[in-house]
Amino acid sequence: MIPDCPCPGHPRRRALLQRSVSGLLSEIRISINSECFTDHYTVIPGKELGRGKFAVVRKCVEKCTGQEYAAKFMRKRRKGQDCRMEIIHEIAVLELATASPKVVGLHEVYEMASEMVLVLEFAAGGEIFNQCVSHREDEAFTEEDVKRLMKQILEGVAFLHQNNIVHLDLKPQNILLTSSSPLGDIKIVDFGLSRRVCNHHELREIMGTPEYVAPEVLNYEPISTATDMWSIGVLAYVMLTGISPFLGEDKQETFLNISQLNVSYNEEELQQLDRTALSFIQTLLCKQPQDRATAEQCLRHPWLQSSNSQEIQTEEEILPLEDQVASSTTSSPECPSTTSTPEETEKGPMTEELIVMAAYTLGQCRQSSTSEKEALAIEQKAISKRFKFEEPFSALQEIPGEFIY
Repeated sequence: MIPDCPCPGHPRRRALLQRSVSGLLSEIRISINSECFTDHYTVIPGKELGRGKFAVVRKCVEKCTGQEYAAKFMRKRRKGQDCRMEIIHEIAVLELATASPKVVGLHEVYEMASEMVLVLEFAAGGEIFNQCVSHREDEAFTEEDVKRLMKQILEGVAFLHQNNIVHLDLKPQNILLTSSSPLGDIKIVDFGLSRRVCNHHELREIMGTPEYVAPEVLNYEPISTATDMWSIGVLAYVMLTGISPFLGEDKQETFLNISQLNVSYNEEELQQLDRTALSFIQTLLCKQPQDRATAEQCLRHPWLQSSNSQEIQTEEEILPLEDQVASSTTSSPECPSTTSTPEETEKGPMTEELIVMAAYTLGQCRQSSTSEKEALAIEQKAISKRFKFEEPFSALQEIPGEFIY
């Protein structure tokens, strides 16, 4: 259910009232620095942290403190149009989410003639995609790992939804880890496609990543907080099995699978899980948005209530997330806020990053695995259901903000 629009007099909601018809926020509190970015930060030479169609992310160090950050350089003009307001919207969403430790932090903003730079929290654990496709037991997520991380994802998404914000691009690439060993906490990133929603205004957009988009997006029906919940259902399936549930041989087959809800619950990987895990996914992969569980309801689901007490802990703990949801669950101690690495660089201008990462990771696994015919055949069968998308959703190519972090 989409939350009501906030009352005009409510101070906590004031920033949400400044919006355009397209659901963009336009009011920010942070001061935009017009000085030269490199006067204050040293950009680390070498490999980029991430690259999208209109932005590039580079690691940098603040000169006065020595603190590491991720600098997101974003072009203000895209396809001949002024897209500064889209960047302002992303800044506003990050400001709004400051109270949630599950969302990447915004440190500073710089503006130059042709681009703006968002100085973001940097971390060391990388995106969760790497663990999703790993065949090595010491790297792949256990079911208990997925439970702990899914709780955190839901806490972050619940916070966004309570503030009338939908992410619209939840996928393994946009969920980072504060550390990989020991397994840290999650950070939700990339709000370039996010929008503000309310009951008094219908929002219809064709945006998202093909394998994760909800049926209503493909049908150009109103978007709501339930649109994110579909993506979380796909994300849970991927995290638990390493398999993309709706992936077809081409885009058309993928979209048809989504529209017709062609998803298998008989995969061997699913049969090895707690039966409540299957129930959790099924409460989200419902064609009708109103039939999907909310983030708060998911946090109360039996699967997430049955966590093993022996969860991964680290030497330090951060303060727990404030109770943003209607009913809180018993959470494991938080891991330290060491920081994480964003997505891998795209291999081509029109290539989906998710696929490049999958091909690279799975290729490594094949080389290191047994050469026996039977094992190879089984692995190739599994790979055929994994991430092989070669092009992004064509309609998305016109949408500003299609980039990493």
